[in-house]
Amino acid sequence: MPAYAIADLHPPAHLHEDVLTYMETIQGTLDPFGGRFLVHGAPERDAVEGDWPGALVVIAFPSLAEARAWYASPAYQEILPLRTRHMEGTALLIDGVSGPAYDPAATAAAIRAAQTAR
Repeated sequence: MPAYAIADLHPPAHLHEDVLTYMETIQGTLDPFGGRFLVHGAPERDAVEGDWPGALVVIAFPSLAEARAWYASPAYQEILPLRTRHMEGTALLIDGVSGPAYDPAATAAAIRAAQTAR
């Protein structure tokens, strides 16, 4: 099952040189774990509900195990402070759905059944 690293970052108006170095080197930390950017910053966005003041980052991985291994890797841990010292935000690792066969109606039915059983 695919997994994702998702970050809601709040960059300053002028990026610190450390953040630029982080951006230049992060892909090398992702490659051994099959990580690839799906969204990076999203300067062109349309907040159709609510407000999104930050910059969105979405990185895909083959599995949650690989996402966790990337985040914990010495290579990523070495560059992580380049970003975190200069930019606030929230980051998470999360499982995706099980591909095109995922059925949100079936998920709703399972939740409904579990709630009714209580």
